[in-house]
Amino acid sequence: MKQILLAFLVTLLLIPTACAESVPEQLPKAPYVEPIIIKSADGMDTHTFYVEVADTPPKIIKGLMNRESMPEMAGMLFSFALEKERHFWMKNTLIPLDMLFVKGDGTIHHIHENAIPHDETSISSNGAVLNVVEINGGMARKLGIKPGDIVHHWVFDNAL
Repeated sequence: MKQILLAFLVTLLLIPTACAESVPEQLPKAPYVEPIIIKSADGMDTHTFYVEVADTPPKIIKGLMNRESMPEMAGMLFSFALEKERHFWMKNTLIPLDMLFVKGDGTIHHIHENAIPHDETSISSNGAVLNVVEINGGMARKLGIKPGDIVHHWVFDNAL
């Protein structure tokens, strides 16, 4: 009986170690807490980002303005109620961003790469979209993210 109890206690001590090894060491911290998963159209590549959700007018207006940096696999998900053409700009935004313009079903419609900090030129979604995901500039190209890929998150009713 002592051997069974000892084996049980050793197992309990090893479980946290095994679980800790399966989690990346550097997860982005708050406010980047909502996971989104981007799957390539062919299903071969999957990328997980941790985003802050901008779903109220004040959060949408402020966006990522005045932030000096953002963790590599972090971003912001702008959640809107209606699918329509969207226009963004980079006023008071200090870091370059890739903007993923996403249809209501989670399909990436258009990507604007490396938006220039402080640029007040309007950046268009080039068609009706429901949401926009902003990630660090250059990440879409680096990871091979392109139009037709699918963003999975509860706002698209397709969370994995």
